[in-house]
Amino acid sequence: MDQAEGRKVWFEYWDTRLTYDKAYLSRLNYVHTNAVKHGLVRNAEAYPWCSAAWFSRTTERSFHSIVMQFPSDRVNVRDEYQPTPPSD
Repeated sequence: MDQAEGRKVWFEYWDTRLTYDKAYLSRLNYVHTNAVKHGLVRNAEAYPWCSAAWFSRTTERSFHSIVMQFPSDRVNVRDEYQPTPPSD
């Protein structure tokens, strides 16, 4: 559409078939808290390139609460971003 010849639109794209509700909820939490996990912000809703603020504004409180309390620390998603460790 933008006349960029040879452009890779889905560069490094992969997908995962989620077969369990818990897997979906874990990954949904991961998506919304990833900026916090990588130390970019303290509150995910403050990160402008994240959907956390939209998710908080538009979902029912009960569903939002379930997702945000669901553990995502064991979600193993390939992620090449390595934050710089804080200096002491």
